[in-house]
Amino acid sequence: MAGKHAERQIEIDASPRECFDALLEYETFPDWQRAVKATEVLSRHKDGKAKEVEFEIDAMVKTIRYTLDYEYEPPRGGRWHLVESPDVKDVHGSYVFEPAGKRTRATCTQTIEIGFWVPGFLRAPLEQKALRDSVEEFKKAVEGRARKRAPRA
Repeated sequence: MAGKHAERQIEIDASPRECFDALLEYETFPDWQRAVKATEVLSRHKDGKAKEVEFEIDAMVKTIRYTLDYEYEPPRGGRWHLVESPDVKDVHGSYVFEPAGKRTRATCTQTIEIGFWVPGFLRAPLEQKALRDSVEEFKKAVEGRARKRAPRA
C-alpha cells in the first residue's frame, strides 16, 4: 500500500523565524505535542541543527518508533525523511513558513506508510487527526513562546 499524503495549512501569530526556531527544539516536543512521548537528537549538522532525531509516538493503536533525517532552509522551514523504523515503512514531509502580514502561514505536508495493519475505516480518521493535532499544537506552542518574548507595554 502506498503512503498516505496529507497537507494542513494554518496561520500563526508569530514570525517565520519564531516558527522555524520552534521547529528546531525537538527536545521540547513531548511537552506540547500529546502524541510525542519521547525524542532524542542522534546527530547534528555542522551548524548545530539537529540532523537525525528519534521519536516515540503514541499512535493510539500502537506506540511507534522512528528516526527522521532533517534538512533546513532557515527561516522558511525544513523537510524530513525516514532513516529507520521497526513500525513504519516510509515517512517524509515538510514545514514551510511564509509571511502573511503580521502572521505566518505554516504549511505542513506529510506522507506516511505504516508497517502494520490498521482497518481502513480507522486509518483515515487517525491520520487526519494526527496531522491536524500536530499542526494545531505547533501553532499553540509557537504563539505561547512569541507572547512570552513580546515586549510589555
